[in-house]
Amino acid sequence: MAGVSVRRATAADLELVAPLFDAYRQFYGQAPDGALARRFIAERLAAGDSVILLAVDFGGRAAGFTQLYPAFSSVAARHIWILNDLFVAPEARRGGVARLLLEAARRHGAETGARRLVLATAHTNHAAQRLYESSGYVRDEQFAHYELEL
Repeated sequence: MAGVSVRRATAADLELVAPLFDAYRQFYGQAPDGALARRFIAERLAAGDSVILLAVDFGGRAAGFTQLYPAFSSVAARHIWILNDLFVAPEARRGGVARLLLEAARRHGAETGARRLVLATAHTNHAAQRLYESSGYVRDEQFAHYELEL
């Protein structure tokens, strides 16, 4: 997308990322909570336990973000990245921002020697599924994934 660049977020980007993260959570049915979003993102940035890639337009406005968490593949004996969050601001949608973020995530994975990127999305999020598949992601047909709420 013309006019947008992607960079790794730092603590100085907290005020750009936190509102996007709050909107992302709302997209998945959570109540708005700007303080919670700000605290969670501040903790991730301070601890360095995730990688947040931030898309910013040339006016300095946040256009979107993706958040990657490190994990490992025991079978491959290498690390992987979990692309856990991807969100584009409504006013920046349909302009290629999500593709820029996915490409930045792919580059980050390759540069860090990861075996793969993995992600999940809602069964009903057909637009995201089309985007991921058109970007080379393949739906897992081999394994059933389960969750245990604690």
